[in-house]
Amino acid sequence: MYKNRTVPFLFLLIIFINTNALPEQPPGAAGVGIDEKLGEYVPLTLSFHDENGKTISLKQLIYKPTILSLVYYRCPGICNPLLSGLAEVIDRLQLEMGRDYNVLTISFDPRDTPEIAIEKKKNYLTILKKEHAEESWRFLTGDPENINKLTDAVGFKFTRDGDEFIHSAALIILSPDGRVIRYLYGITFLPFDMKMAFTEASEGRIGPTIRRALLFCYKYDPKGRRYALNITRLAGTTIIFFAMAFFAYLTITGRKRKRNEKFS
Repeated sequence: MYKNRTVPFLFLLIIFINTNALPEQPPGAAGVGIDEKLGEYVPLTLSFHDENGKTISLKQLIYKPTILSLVYYRCPGICNPLLSGLAEVIDRLQLEMGRDYNVLTISFDPRDTPEIAIEKKKNYLTILKKEHAEESWRFLTGDPENINKLTDAVGFKFTRDGDEFIHSAALIILSPDGRVIRYLYGITFLPFDMKMAFTEASEGRIGPTIRRALLFCYKYDPKGRRYALNITRLAGTTIIFFAMAFFAYLTITGRKRKRNEKFS
């Protein structure tokens, strides 16, 4: 009896997995994502423009544990939630900004300008209640050559789609000498994970990747031209989990019933 029930159940489960549970790729997203470069070094000789229009090298900015976020300032999708999540976790950290760590946000869109960068910076400084935030969180822009060298060094892959870009969401933790220590994926972050990453960066130790699966909770919305939370996939994953648990329950109870019938 249980065998007859479980066969169609498995058949339906397989169909559901194939149609709902597999990660979607946004149109034109081939080659988009992050090719982790743990242990590699960022070229500190690269130069960018800060939010005031001054040319500055990475060596002048990366001299202590540093959070690097790669975004573009006109992004209508996950860049703003990513930076908001970064600001929120910074506010919750029991560490002193500017003393224990610095934050570096760099646009990978060469069309972004220092004027746009400083307006973006003002938006996120209003969220923070940290001292020294203005001088410790820098917003940079640059030319295509320096941008490409930096994104290649950290394995950040993106592609242009009209006037916008398809890209992933992550923070990259760098050591004081520019070594890639850890990747933190998604748009929300835990203070504990961040603190551990800073400890590893201070000691030059490579840390494990944190919550990479969160990337699969987002999809590209062709109509809205942005990444959005994929509720269908989250619900599908939950349903699959409970379906597998139910199948295991049927299998175990079926075996017990047969065992009891055999010995009765």
